[in-house]
Amino acid sequence: MKRLISLIFSILLFGCAASVYKPEKINGVSFVAMNTAIDSTNIVPVVEVNANYAAVMPFGFIRDLDHPEVIHNTDRQWFGETRAGAQQYINELKKKDISIMIKPQIWVSRGQFTGEIMMQSEETWKELEVSYTNFLLEYAALAEEVNAEILCIGTELELFTKYRPDYWKSLIDSIREVYNGKLTYAANWNEYRKTPFWDKLDFIGIDAYFPVSDTKTPSFEDCMAGWQKHKLEILKLSKTHKKKVLFTEYGYRSVDYAGERPWDYSNRDGSVNLDAQVNTTKALFETFWDENWFAGGFVWKWFHIHDKVGGPNNNMFTPQNKPAQEVIRVQYGYSNNY
Repeated sequence: MKRLISLIFSILLFGCAASVYKPEKINGVSFVAMNTAIDSTNIVPVVEVNANYAAVMPFGFIRDLDHPEVIHNTDRQWFGETRAGAQQYINELKKKDISIMIKPQIWVSRGQFTGEIMMQSEETWKELEVSYTNFLLEYAALAEEVNAEILCIGTELELFTKYRPDYWKSLIDSIREVYNGKLTYAANWNEYRKTPFWDKLDFIGIDAYFPVSDTKTPSFEDCMAGWQKHKLEILKLSKTHKKKVLFTEYGYRSVDYAGERPWDYSNRDGSVNLDAQVNTTKALFETFWDENWFAGGFVWKWFHIHDKVGGPNNNMFTPQNKPAQEVIRVQYGYSNNY
């Protein structure tokens, strides 16, 4: 009888423990590539906000939406956008035990949207594929060299992935031959359901600029309600592919109507609204961060010279030196200590 009682007690004890256990989250910042090297002083604010990951983002450039050449790793780029710069950033971050996602990104001339990159012939598609493969394998090799935990294989390339799915599946195979870490892809918020190769990756990656409220100062309650439909769709995809979801980017501007078109950075004259950024950020955390199927995310965006960016008069994305920074610090600290 004593053994039976002991067994029942153990089941209850460990069963309850298992039910409340939450895995540590990826609490990340999107570390902006700049024109200089960094040192330990640039990493201190990342540590102080309780981040345990940083996305390091080298860049390739395309001349136009139908141009097939990806120009990258040249002496005409800012230091942080090159392989040497990315490696220097990673080395400094790792000294402070910050894990790394390398996230090579494309910039199209005049800021045209990468999701609309579209070749006009089979010949130029193949040229783009060769060029993009060279770009990605450059950083897959770096990811292996520096033991980066995650490599993101592309960001918001909807038409490229739609019309060349076999290429992407082959690219993933090629990357896995040189890199042994985890792979994801950063699908735009309205693209992720159509991405054709989630089964070959380790995370479903989403740039999470979902519309959640159309009010001038969205309340926490507005945003929580606005997330419900999106959350169900994201969860459904996670269950279908049996993969955790990673927000490869998330964040809101500190501006009026921050929850209406969160992806929109064009109106630089919009009125500063710090409460809008706080409320939208809190609702995102409340909606996702306690879910076991959710891996975490990378706030957009974090600059290396902390004391010279953001602040109460800034209406752009960075949470630095704004009330939203404290929201992130508290959430990241909590979810680092389940």
